[in-house]
Amino acid sequence: MHKGTTLNLKSEADKAKPKTKVKALRVIPLSGLCEVGRNMTVLEYGNDMIIIDCGVSFPDDSHPGIDSIIPNMEYVFKNVHKLRGVFITHGHEDHIGALSWLMEKIDAPVYATPLPIELIRYKLEDRGIKGKDKLLRTVHDGDVIKAGCLSVEYIHVNHSIADACALAIRTPIGTVIHTGDFKIDYTPINGGVIDLPRLASIGSEGVLLLLCESTNIERAGFSPSEKVVGETFAGIFAEATGRVIVATFSSNVYRIQQIIDAAERHNRKVALIGRSMQNVFRAADSLGYIKRRADTIIDLANVDNYAPEELVIITTGSQGEPLAALTRMAFDEHRKVEINPSDTIIISATPIPGNEKPIYRVINELYKKGAKVIYSSLAHIHVSGHAYREEIKLIHELLRPKYFIPVHGEYRMLHLHAELAHEIGQPWDTIFILNNGDICQITENDAKIVGSFNAEPVLIDGKSATTLDNNVLESRKILAEEGIIVISLCVNKATQTLAAAPAIQTRGFVYQSDLSDIESETTALIHRYIKKVVNNNKPLADMLRSHQFRDQLYSLFYEKTSRRPIVLVSVLEV
Repeated sequence: MHKGTTLNLKSEADKAKPKTKVKALRVIPLSGLCEVGRNMTVLEYGNDMIIIDCGVSFPDDSHPGIDSIIPNMEYVFKNVHKLRGVFITHGHEDHIGALSWLMEKIDAPVYATPLPIELIRYKLEDRGIKGKDKLLRTVHDGDVIKAGCLSVEYIHVNHSIADACALAIRTPIGTVIHTGDFKIDYTPINGGVIDLPRLASIGSEGVLLLLCESTNIERAGFSPSEKVVGETFAGIFAEATGRVIVATFSSNVYRIQQIIDAAERHNRKVALIGRSMQNVFRAADSLGYIKRRADTIIDLANVDNYAPEELVIITTGSQGEPLAALTRMAFDEHRKVEINPSDTIIISATPIPGNEKPIYRVINELYKKGAKVIYSSLAHIHVSGHAYREEIKLIHELLRPKYFIPVHGEYRMLHLHAELAHEIGQPWDTIFILNNGDICQITENDAKIVGSFNAEPVLIDGKSATTLDNNVLESRKILAEEGIIVISLCVNKATQTLAAAPAIQTRGFVYQSDLSDIESETTALIHRYIKKVVNNNKPLADMLRSHQFRDQLYSLFYEKTSRRPIVLVSVLEV
């Protein structure tokens, strides 16, 4: 098994090109490996290059002040003359969320199935990017698109969003299959079963390389069908005596359809809350993907016109997001919906790993209000949109690739996927676990990692995209956890003494009741320091701006409070 380098062998993307001129397929993951999210992969043959997906991820506590994180696209921008197209597998944020940042700087077409196309339009509108929707090209499963010497075929798969597809990329040296996100659902809500016959047919022709998702490699067996959730909804709706409020992922059109189906069976109207929920519903509804009666959907402003037992509310907030509608309802901050003891609240999702605390905080508040709360630990109200181990194994058996690269997963997932491939016959020397920025080169005779470059992700800070220095993030974390203290000093330039008493301000450092002690201790240290350095022939202002002075302040604050705040010293000379 080949493992990608953990070193940045080149500091610039354009320096990562191999010196040999041999024509070969190059597979370059810019993002999405050794992590879940922010997917983006480049395939390159000669002077032709395509991109598969362009997603976003969202920050955790280690990225204070950051709105989102996108792939480092520098390699693409430096080789944009080769770009023949961007090919989107489906419309989830981790596959399309960064497209607007890419489309700002390219003129190549962007291919996607109908629902992703509409969601991409919304993203361009949200960022005020005009004129780039002309790059969008709608395709359907079965379509084949020519991209230089490459061609890309869209193949229908099942997933937790409509219009998901795998890609079959024909190259001069063989066929590459990229599964995208998928599962095998033999009883799907809409859209048909994954096109296993087409995958089997391509497998019989021979597959050069398989890139297969690894998200649920740790889960044995087969994933449950989405239909299971609908059956659970039916039972819950039959027993509910008041309002039913369902929180789910806004992109899960099939889940929304099943909620609407249950509502109509029990003569309930449906209101949708949350901008993303409304956008996805509007797009899916306009494409005919939502089957409903004309009068089922009502505006949130009209919910007071109906009795509680006549209402269903579909909302965002299944992950306990601070600003999501369900969270605001739980904490009495929603302008329109107030939780009542007669409400039945369904959280139709499982917590994303590491996100358990926020969602259970919301659940606790809902229970305090007397509502009946049903979540994944209590009932089958969620199924994964990603293949389990046996489904992944079946894809390998159908395709039998010459080479294999596990994708879409943290490192342990990629490693376990590699082990599974080996167990069913894939030789170790044909398996590659890559890091973001690695270059895997495949010729007719062999495959190897030929280099790597810096693929450090780009942080979206407000409206700007930047590779923020780690010092900036560290300062933000200290500010959030330890607070800040600002010391303003006024120095008489002529007498080399303080012209006024020190002014000390703090935020988030100590309680107000403790501030006077800190101020007096700090003032005493300042006077001792001035007395010590006043005769060393250096300007007092310079000495007060020195690291030596700041280090003494740090030591004092830690000694007195066991905290390490940010310390800013402002010196004015008069």
